[in-house]
Amino acid sequence: MPTPTSAQWLEQQLKVSELGTLTRLAEVSGINKGTLSKYFSGQQRPSIDVIGPLCTALQVSPETLLRALKAL
Repeated sequence: MPTPTSAQWLEQQLKVSELGTLTRLAEVSGINKGTLSKYFSGQQRPSIDVIGPLCTALQVSPETLLRALKAL
């Protein structure tokens, strides 16, 4: 089975975390929606200071998040 893309992983994790939308993730994490979109489309890598808020909002470990973003 192929590895899901970052966008596919995000879509699944939004369901699991019950956030549902990128807009809601932006609200909960305090990170701009456009910036989040760039992270999960692979256009931009997240800076270290956003890893914690993203992990908390998505209910995942830093390692899981970084693997999903193809940063590890």
